[in-house]
Amino acid sequence: MLDLYLVRHAQTAPNLARRYPALNEDAPLSETGRQQAARLRLPPAAEVYASPTRRAVQTAQLAGFAAPIPTPALCEASFGVLHGRTWAELEAEYGSAPAGWIQALSDPHSLEGPPGGESGAVFHGRVREWLDGLPDAGTVLAFTHLGTVLAALRLCVGLLAAELPACSVAHLRRAAGEWWLLSLRPGHL
Repeated sequence: MLDLYLVRHAQTAPNLARRYPALNEDAPLSETGRQQAARLRLPPAAEVYASPTRRAVQTAQLAGFAAPIPTPALCEASFGVLHGRTWAELEAEYGSAPAGWIQALSDPHSLEGPPGGESGAVFHGRVREWLDGLPDAGTVLAFTHLGTVLAALRLCVGLLAAELPACSVAHLRRAAGEWWLLSLRPGHL
């Protein structure tokens, strides 16, 4: 039996501004984010992974896991034209098109996504490959991003959407090849 804890990284300035991170932006945690991460209470784990971004690694370290394994598969989706923009800016320039791009990115079978970014199939494919490579038993922690947590929840238990503030934790269990969602704990601001 495998217990998997997916942890959304703590707050950053782009999160607070409700802005998609700029291309190649590696924002550190805000002071609030540092406090959020330090308050996380997670079980000991045989394996601890993190997106190689500063915000994910800092969240892991402040939560008491000094050396998470950098894992590119846990990176957020590539957002293409959405990078660096707020939703209001995107709607002002593109109208209703961004909603369709996000819907496509949220579909594990979609060959579409934001212009210049990943398709839903490519994004979910890399998350699925990481999930498939996990051990059969033990406890695994993964410090990652909102989109990646949501992709894993879609792939494992068919959860289509969820509100997951910074430092939210999803606890999944896999036994006999089947996944269960045991808890979904929202982070606190």
